[in-house]
Amino acid sequence: MDFELTDEQKMMKDMARDFAEEKIRPTMEEDEKAHRFRPEIVKQMAELGMFGCIAPEEYGGNETGFLAATIMTIEIARVSPSWGLPFNLQMMGPQTILLNWGTEEQKKKYLPGLINGDLFGCFAITEANTGSDVASMKTYAEDKGDYYLLNGSKMWISGIPYADCGVVFAVTNKEAKPKHRGISCFFLDLKAPGIKQIAIETKLGLACAPTGEIVFEDVEVPKDALVGEPDKGFRMCMTMLDNTRLSSAARAVGVSQACLEYAVQYAKERTQFGQPIMNFQMIQDQIAQMAVEHDAAELLVYRSAYLKDKGVRNTRETSMAKYYAAEAAVHAADLAVKIYGSYGFSSEYPVERYYRDSKSYQIVEGTSNIQKIIIAGYALGTRK
Repeated sequence: MDFELTDEQKMMKDMARDFAEEKIRPTMEEDEKAHRFRPEIVKQMAELGMFGCIAPEEYGGNETGFLAATIMTIEIARVSPSWGLPFNLQMMGPQTILLNWGTEEQKKKYLPGLINGDLFGCFAITEANTGSDVASMKTYAEDKGDYYLLNGSKMWISGIPYADCGVVFAVTNKEAKPKHRGISCFFLDLKAPGIKQIAIETKLGLACAPTGEIVFEDVEVPKDALVGEPDKGFRMCMTMLDNTRLSSAARAVGVSQACLEYAVQYAKERTQFGQPIMNFQMIQDQIAQMAVEHDAAELLVYRSAYLKDKGVRNTRETSMAKYYAAEAAVHAADLAVKIYGSYGFSSEYPVERYYRDSKSYQIVEGTSNIQKIIIAGYALGTRK
């Protein structure tokens, strides 16, 4: 196997790292404390082609592939996990749906804007009482002949209240058995009448990444907003999650990389008992754990991206990457806080922020428990 990146991929990696250092890091701590989302950052990322990796040139994409997107996501998340999220909102979520099942009209209407940053995107699955059990969603789109009447709400949706458009999954057949066969997929204008976006003001981490609730009250959804066939949305949702999970895993790798870098730097600078703490074996043990787990997570993530670029089915590999990278990020952040000691508990030092941000990866895009169920299914032969 060849683990060497192409010249183009190396260039994109360097470009993303430079952007993160020059455009995000200077105001990062101030923005985090203020819970400030800066739309211009998304626009600037778009202008550099960061959201065009999986789309053809005819829609404004650059077709550099999933591995290129993954490499850039890691570099952005290394500086700020919050700013790694737009890769999912602009690309992995909405573009996956449109490119695989959208009509030509839907593609032309939304893809260019998502890629160039003129439109802010999102995808909406989760509800107040619907998390891992996607089929239990209650948001209902009733077929009225000329349109669908949409009612319900979605909770913990990234990108809200700034989203212009996005993927929304809703029940269209309440009598379907099993329930997942009654879910459809829509691509909606989220500024339409009857749609309300409400920000969630407080959360543990990812302070610069907006999150909120979408409420649908008697929204008249045009028939041409339906993506694919009615009642076929569950499969689309699972396919989309395969891609958004890769992006989530890449962000987790960025976190473990940052925690390792900060821990190494601090271990060299901090002195106790007359010598740098890097000389103590227990510190070396913690650094070694971080280094090994980071490399293992990165390789799993690269493998998933590589398989996607090859067009090979990769649900198993993606779940492995998502599960392991999330756990590695949390462990790396935990160890970094321990190495920093009291300073690690202070919000004046970055490892405290990474500790809070890292927890999201065990939850979003399918919890770590869900990933283990998927992985075990393949190992046991009950899933193919």
